[in-house]
Amino acid sequence: MSKMELPIFKIDGSKGKESVKVSSEIFEKKPNNYAIYFSVISQMTNSRQGTHSAKNRSMVRGGGRKPYRQKGTGRSRAGTIRSPLWKGGGRIFGPKPHDYVFKLPKKVKRLARISALAYKLKKGEIVVVEDFDFEKPKTKYFFGILKSLEIDNKETLFVTEKKSDNILKSCRNIPNITIRLVDTLSTYDILNCEKFLIQESALKKLNACFGNEQIDKSNS
Repeated sequence: MSKMELPIFKIDGSKGKESVKVSSEIFEKKPNNYAIYFSVISQMTNSRQGTHSAKNRSMVRGGGRKPYRQKGTGRSRAGTIRSPLWKGGGRIFGPKPHDYVFKLPKKVKRLARISALAYKLKKGEIVVVEDFDFEKPKTKYFFGILKSLEIDNKETLFVTEKKSDNILKSCRNIPNITIRLVDTLSTYDILNCEKFLIQESALKKLNACFGNEQIDKSNS
């Protein structure tokens, strides 16, 4: 099985001497558009709360008395002022709370994420950066890294292996950056960005999760 090499960039924007060999099980697999479509639909529908509710005529307060007599007024018959035909009345077939869960098989979810990664690689939108952390939160530190990598004006998804409060606080005020742990990465997250910035350790874990081969380093 062939492998593909990705260069590892330093935080100053320069290309390191080492490159990462990634299993073709992930990045050279033929993308499946149907899996991607259903995976995105599943995530979008599962994010809906489903708490919407409207009152029907039996739930609207008032209207216990017949508004006027049945005959002799010249108007149409009416039994309550809370009829859906009247202003302030109930709603016909209004929404009620219900669940929007749309479940997918695990294999379809896995195929969708692999397909999304394959698309990103073909477009050249994957950037591998060396592992880094900050001693204290500072937005200009993180923005400086994005600028050195020339992706400061791109919609960027930053993927890390472990949670870091300093990194999270450093990038939360940057409008075009989204941070995700590699364990929580979804198909929608991968597709909804212009640049896929991933730390070296996160890429290693990604390869272990989705690929059948171990990741290697080689001197370029």
